[in-house]
Amino acid sequence: MDLRVARTNAAFESLRPEDADDGWLMALPGAEGEESAREALARVARSGTVLVAGEFRHGPPGSDLSLFLSAMRVDGPLGEPLGVVVTAREVTQRQRARRRLSQAYERAFHLGSSLDVVHSARDLTDVLVPALGDLACVDFPDDVLQGRDPPLGYPGQAVSAPRRVAVKTAEGDWPERLVQVGEPVPPVPAGPQTAGSLLEDVLVADAPTAREILGEDPELIARMLPEGLRCFLGSPLFHGGRFFGYVQVYRTRDTRPFGEDDLRFLKDMCHRTAAALDNAFRYTREHRTALVLQRSLLPPSATESPAAETAGSYLPASGSASVGGDWFDAFPLSSLRIALVVGDVVGHGLQATATMARTRTAVQTLADLDLPPDELLTCLDDLVQRMKAEADQPDSIGASCLFAVYDPVSRECRLASAGHPPPAVVLPDGTVSYLELTPGPPLGVGDNPFEVASVTLPPGSVLAFYTDGLVGHDPEAGMARLLVDLERLCCPTPGPDAHGNPRPLDQVSGELVRRHPHAEDPDDDITVLLARTRTVPESDTAVWELPADPAAVQTAREHVTSQLERWGLVEEVFTTELIVSELVTNALRYAGGPIGLRLIRDHVLVCEVSDPSNTQPRLRRALTTDEGGRGLFLVAQLARRWGSRYGDRGKTIWTEQELGTPGAGRALS
Repeated sequence: MDLRVARTNAAFESLRPEDADDGWLMALPGAEGEESAREALARVARSGTVLVAGEFRHGPPGSDLSLFLSAMRVDGPLGEPLGVVVTAREVTQRQRARRRLSQAYERAFHLGSSLDVVHSARDLTDVLVPALGDLACVDFPDDVLQGRDPPLGYPGQAVSAPRRVAVKTAEGDWPERLVQVGEPVPPVPAGPQTAGSLLEDVLVADAPTAREILGEDPELIARMLPEGLRCFLGSPLFHGGRFFGYVQVYRTRDTRPFGEDDLRFLKDMCHRTAAALDNAFRYTREHRTALVLQRSLLPPSATESPAAETAGSYLPASGSASVGGDWFDAFPLSSLRIALVVGDVVGHGLQATATMARTRTAVQTLADLDLPPDELLTCLDDLVQRMKAEADQPDSIGASCLFAVYDPVSRECRLASAGHPPPAVVLPDGTVSYLELTPGPPLGVGDNPFEVASVTLPPGSVLAFYTDGLVGHDPEAGMARLLVDLERLCCPTPGPDAHGNPRPLDQVSGELVRRHPHAEDPDDDITVLLARTRTVPESDTAVWELPADPAAVQTAREHVTSQLERWGLVEEVFTTELIVSELVTNALRYAGGPIGLRLIRDHVLVCEVSDPSNTQPRLRRALTTDEGGRGLFLVAQLARRWGSRYGDRGKTIWTEQELGTPGAGRALS
């Protein structure tokens, strides 16, 4: 496009070089190899885009003068282009440098937005090049890279084994002879500050001084200084009394020495980056502490018991979400039963982890009292309400919880929910569904009852408990996806090579977590607990009902002796007879009849005596002159453990005995 100067004013004419013709403006070259003035103005005339403060070189060779041109197209009444209006402003090299630094300050706005230390180092080099120099690099000590708190120190302190983590060049790739990313940085001779000019912790040096700092070692100079070095800047990343790393900036093509504006800019950028690194370490410390605390509170990932085989998986939230308060638990109860628990505490971080610790401990304590699921959640709800009353921010305290008890003798699973999604069940025939459950309000709301659901499960059924992190932000779609995944993972695959063996639960739970759409970067904790149910054969249980008659004690002893002989547990006869005699006698004396007696054989021998009374049995030490009061004390000495639980009608006192230990020897000890 033919562009000719049509009209100028006196101020514009004052910028015209001596002996220059009217085409001098079009001949101006672009700064730093960019488009010329003719190309820029032709683009404005063609497209109608506006040129704002484009920089073009002006003046004789070696001059530091430049022109900032701004231009816009002028259109006619019918929209046809008539020409281009141009305004020009002459600037010096110093003014250009300030403008470049101003633009760099704008680009540095995102510094500190990342919690990753290496990412922060890369962001810093992107800001420094080309705004400040032609090359820049960042080195971190091993403490920073390993996620450990840097030791207390001072700017310029020598650091052992620093490693290069980020580099940037204005043109081309990072020179091969220099230290590369990931390589250790060679040690520099002590006291480099004495050889250079140290201005408020920033080391400024020209090429000869930089070589002198390195001790004139040719190999070290080749590894540390780029070819054509003209001047050098070095600054520590120092914040809060801790040294996080070191930044170096080199000028090779730019002949200007570093000025005060350059030093101030580097110090500002290093201060921002060091503050961001310190913030990242604070986050990392809290995240690691919460994670270690939470993992230490979770049970073993897999357990084996007569009631069920269990496996759990836990994936903490990543990014800024931090660790939350999800937990799962599986622990034995009396009479070979097992408790299955999953919960989710409100919030993230140490507060949520501490709340989870208190809640999980309370669940185990209440479960040890053999409370029904609904009563347990009611007591737990009272605890969370007290925690809210004690907290500075009550809204940050709350939780959901699902508590279930499975009995391998009756194959009955009783469960209750406090604001938690229902568990899924995979039956041995491959049927997959969610259990019908009426959830109560989340813990901490109060004044609302919880309902107990009951289901009888065939042996080999898989119960799947989970938190909302597994189903995601769309619960309906997530729960549908979970059923599909459970059907594929839990049911044996038909085919000529299939043996019909169920897949191990630890593999299933891990795969469920990995199949989550955001498993690589979850925004919430993902928790899964699977339990494959088992049953106690009918041949390993024996049940009798005794009348409220003193002769029932002898009858109970005879039943026990006969049953243990059939099971081949002759060595346990003596101890079990004593336990049954004491428990049945107490039931006759304090509760009346009818009296239930049950034996269960597994890895332990369970003895249960039930009566219609709700009186709490108490263990006490009888005085020498007392005629009674030694029954429960004797039972506690003979059994491995004992306790009582309440049912719909009366209570049951139970004992457990280790099998394989001679009963007479234990009774006499």
